[in-house]
Amino acid sequence: MKASEIKKGNVVEHNGKVWQVRDIERSSPQGRGGNVTFRFIMYSVPGAQKLDLSLRSEDELRETELERREANFSYKDGDAFIFMDAENYTQYTLGADAVGDVAGFIADGLEGCYVQLIEGTPVALQLPPSVTLEVIDTAPELKGASATKRPKPATLNTGIEIQVPEYITTGEKILVSTLTGEFAGRA
Repeated sequence: MKASEIKKGNVVEHNGKVWQVRDIERSSPQGRGGNVTFRFIMYSVPGAQKLDLSLRSEDELRETELERREANFSYKDGDAFIFMDAENYTQYTLGADAVGDVAGFIADGLEGCYVQLIEGTPVALQLPPSVTLEVIDTAPELKGASATKRPKPATLNTGIEIQVPEYITTGEKILVSTLTGEFAGRA
């Protein structure tokens, strides 16, 4: 498929590896006879290695068939995350390299995930836009300390630490954006 036809989210092959396109920038040439170029920001599947690739519009990349299956998180086995297919109960095992940075958002009973498969092998994971996590440790709110609402660090039940508003207390369930890693409201 030509570079000009590739869309965000497509999975392509390049240099014998599989990559998912996360972002595309199109630049038009100055002057006559120049070629339109496309800059692709891609991440390897699995492994989440970043690649910055520039191609002319007629350059070709081979699209790879990627199957997406809705799955729910079952349990963790060592460094591996086990997900269960929401329809046929197939279990998918994803290693730490395939899960990558989103490991801190995966808590017991997480639903609405998508496991990405290439030829039946699980290679990557897509999480819902936000997840519910529990605050297991945060400082108590300082009464009348100041009129400004300053964020404070909170440790969540998956082990990650994020900034939360002062009014959030230990034991509360909160929504966390899986795109930004930031506090997104009370759950």
